[in-house]
Amino acid sequence: MKTIVALLLSCVVTAAAWAQSPATTFREGINYRRLTPAQPTSVAPGHVEVVEVFWYGCPHCFDLDPLIESWRKQGKPDYVEFVRVPAIWNEMAKTHAKLFYTTQALGKLEELHTPIFREIHVNKDPLNTDSKIESFFAAHGVNEQEYRKASGSFTVITKMNQAEYLNEHYHVASVPLIIVNGKWVTDVGMAGGEKQLIALMTELAAREHG
Repeated sequence: MKTIVALLLSCVVTAAAWAQSPATTFREGINYRRLTPAQPTSVAPGHVEVVEVFWYGCPHCFDLDPLIESWRKQGKPDYVEFVRVPAIWNEMAKTHAKLFYTTQALGKLEELHTPIFREIHVNKDPLNTDSKIESFFAAHGVNEQEYRKASGSFTVITKMNQAEYLNEHYHVASVPLIIVNGKWVTDVGMAGGEKQLIALMTELAAREHG
């Protein structure tokens, strides 16, 4: 009889511990919400897409970026494919979206993503005109001709159109915004903080992968 009671108590303790585990601290409708309708992803089978919608001019995106970069490079599971999509909701955002895709087309995104944020938020250069952007690229080894060829390329134009489509279908009203596997939406406020957002992204991706 004592053995049965001990086993029952053990089950109760285990269930209680599970209920308090980090995997159950986030709640749908509070910390994240369902995207309706769900959107298709561009990842291979067995992989999970995690999208960050961001804007270079957004101070909250600038603050979050070091954590995102650390997670992207060292913390995310191998099955996660991380994608950035720039916000396109006004002319300034469109300028920065074009800057993002031009940098990507030049093969310089890994090198210049963080410096672009720093140029805007630390050096107080808004990078809001062609001349300012050309000067920024020139300081990083890209001449005016290279920049103009990349910025006007079919690749950049196509990606700008795709970003506009995604902004509309993700219902982007603020940034930074996270979309997991085309199904789940969250942000810093919903998650309860920047570190909580990283944990939530990882948890939702694990659920989708499972």
